[in-house]
Order: sequence, then structure tokens, then C-alpha cells
Amino acid sequence: MPDTPEYVFNRTFDAPRAMVWRAWTEPELLARWYGPGVETIIHGFDLKPGGAWLNEMRWGDKSDRSKMVFQEIVPEEKLVWHHSSTDADWNIVTNPMMADWPRVLLTTVTFDDHGAQTKVRLTMVPLDATEAEIACFAGAMAGMDKGWGSGAEVLDTMLAELQAAAP
Repeated sequence: MPDTPEYVFNRTFDAPRAMVWRAWTEPELLARWYGPGVETIIHGFDLKPGGAWLNEMRWGDKSDRSKMVFQEIVPEEKLVWHHSSTDADWNIVTNPMMADWPRVLLTTVTFDDHGAQTKVRLTMVPLDATEAEIACFAGAMAGMDKGWGSGAEVLDTMLAELQAAAP
């Protein structure tokens, strides 16, 4: 079995850690930046170990559903979840757009103070993946920066708006 690849995305936001944490953990804020360029609908968000985030991204007449099951939560420091594609009933399924996409990704997001800014580090690693799934994930990693980067740009704007509106 080949080595399991790890996707890493680092971004420093010009906002305090508590505000950046809110943007990742309050559904109304999360839906504004997660999945840029599509309509993001959060059908459920239970922020506790074992709780689920049920996410749907829509564009045109297409839809992509994901279920994230929280594994670990350290307020304002760390989020860990298992990320999977689902059907309309939230059952874990093979990704309908990429048959060899890993069924489960271990996603870890850390939040660290960086002066008055917040450094966010996101990692994704396939769990219990087949060789085909590992190869698919490894092949897609280069393009993942575009999606996460676009979301981070929207998040930058949103954080600036939140700070401007703060008393």
C-alpha cells in the first residue's frame, strides 16, 4: 500500500482567533464562505464529539452532500472530523462525481494566535483508503488549494465586515 498523502492548507486571517473560530462553528457564518461560488445549505450542525454537520452544496440543478462527524473539539483551538459524501438521506456513499474518492477523510483544523491575526491550518488524510482512493486523492490535492483558497478569500471579506460591525 502506498504512503497515505496528506493535504495541507495554511492561511493567516487578519482577525482574532475567537472570531475566526465563530466563522468555522456558527452555521450561519460557515454557510457564507464554505463552498464559494455555490449555494451552501447546512441541514444540521451539532458541534460536539459524535455530532454531525450535514452540508449540501448546490449549483444549478446539481447538488453535492457531505456529512462531517466531529471527532474532537477544543474551543478556539481545534476541530477534527470525518468527512464523507452522502446520499439525500445522509447515508455515506461513494462520491457521485469521483468513484475513487476516499469514503472518509480525516480533517483537522487548528487555530493559533499569530499576533493580532489567526493562523489556520487544515489537513485532510484519507482513512482506511484503497490504493485507488489514495491515488485519486493524491491526484486531486494540487487542485484543492483553489477551492480552499477561494473560500478563504470570502472568509477574509466576511471577517473584515464582522470586525467593522463590532462595537
